[in-house]
Amino acid sequence: MKPDYRNWMPRGMIVGLGTATGVLAAGSAAAVRSRLPMGRTAKHLAGAVLGLGAVGCLAGAAWSLYARAMFSYEGGRQLSRQIIEGVASYIELPEGGVGLDVGCGSGALTIACAKRNPQGRMVGIDRWGVEYASYSRKLCERNAQAEGVDNAAFQKGDARHLDFPDETFDAVTSNYVYHNVMGADKRVLLLETLRVLKKGGVFALNDDMKPRMYGDMEEFARELRDMGYEDVRLIDTAAEAFGSRRWAAMMMPDNSRMLVGRK
Repeated sequence: MKPDYRNWMPRGMIVGLGTATGVLAAGSAAAVRSRLPMGRTAKHLAGAVLGLGAVGCLAGAAWSLYARAMFSYEGGRQLSRQIIEGVASYIELPEGGVGLDVGCGSGALTIACAKRNPQGRMVGIDRWGVEYASYSRKLCERNAQAEGVDNAAFQKGDARHLDFPDETFDAVTSNYVYHNVMGADKRVLLLETLRVLKKGGVFALNDDMKPRMYGDMEEFARELRDMGYEDVRLIDTAAEAFGSRRWAAMMMPDNSRMLVGRK
């Protein structure tokens, strides 16, 4: 039995773009040959517009296929696996300690952290809403079983309001989650995650930290240090995981950064 962590590039998007390419290409040809009472120039203009749309969708489908191959856990560059393992490497649990993974999706990061910390256990939470219907608690549990991991548990949760008392966990982590929480202040989300971290506990929070969403993260790191947090630093995971910012931009998360430290 193999784990199924799914792919960050959904198959449905590729199918949709491929279908749109066909429809627009057919529409372009039909517009040029149309017998509707339109002038020749108008017909060719409509055909050109639809044709350009088809080319755009085809380019999008080609890029999506490439990205899917690169992010696959089984082939290509295995970017997803590299990123997950990179984040998990910062999570250390004491004997009997408990860590939290916010927005666990298919359970990949929760399980990776649990495997690295057999002396403790991990809890993964996610809302598993309709917009991410391919992920579920059952999928996470099946993946943990496939990996032979029995020190990981999964439950429903909301990153905006964590259902845990202050200082519950010995470590907290997250991977590409907060930018997906629409309408929420990203720094408030980070502070909510840090709220449930015990004094002395470590954190590793990775996301596409675009300035328009996060503001000045160097300033935020300084604010955490002023609050008493230790070893706070930002790691450029765009360059670290993807090799270069240019290639990271091709794969979308060109502002990928990880906030690490100790409370």
